[in-house]
Amino acid sequence: MVGDSETEVFWTEFLRSLRGRGLTGVRLVIGDHHSGLGKAIRKVMLGAAYQRCRVHFLRNVFAVIPKEAAEMVAATIRTIFAQPVRAAVRDQLETVADMLAAQFPKVKAMLLEAKDDLTAFAAFPERHWKKIQSTNPLERINREVKRRTDVVQVFPNDDALLRLVTAVLFELHDEWFAFPRRYLPEGSMDRLYPAELPESAPAFPDTTNTTAD
Repeated sequence: MVGDSETEVFWTEFLRSLRGRGLTGVRLVIGDHHSGLGKAIRKVMLGAAYQRCRVHFLRNVFAVIPKEAAEMVAATIRTIFAQPVRAAVRDQLETVADMLAAQFPKVKAMLLEAKDDLTAFAAFPERHWKKIQSTNPLERINREVKRRTDVVQVFPNDDALLRLVTAVLFELHDEWFAFPRRYLPEGSMDRLYPAELPESAPAFPDTTNTTAD
């Protein structure tokens, strides 16, 4: 879909169009701190958890601290994502916030405000963690789309742009189809989408403790 801006209205329309085309069973949405996107996700993808991209979060942190402190602060924040279990992930975020509070009070506030969104990944199978903490899976696609559209620069209309981007996506799809590979393990995906879920089985994962961006 082509839009003039990344407003909540645009993203809401886009997400609703996906649902209208049959998208169901969404358990997690990964995105950056774009307020329009975040609000649209919570409005349309009801019941899905929202994971704020850790890479984008670090970039936001770098904007409020001295350049010379970036490496130390980044290494400290990364310890949050290196914990072995969900409870430890959330506890470590608070520990890191306290560690950085004296020197970087803005970073502490950012961490605490984003706690639920930064740690949403930990409610899912541990084998998925490294791959669902950021929007990295989309970066190659974005780079390829940008590379191809930069060649044209100016499109005569929206349809022309959509044709080119669609062709790029078809090429990437065919590449994955020709060389079969899974981004997430099949076994652990079965935990999220079991063929038959007993009536007494609890919902998985628990996404009830999410808060707004």
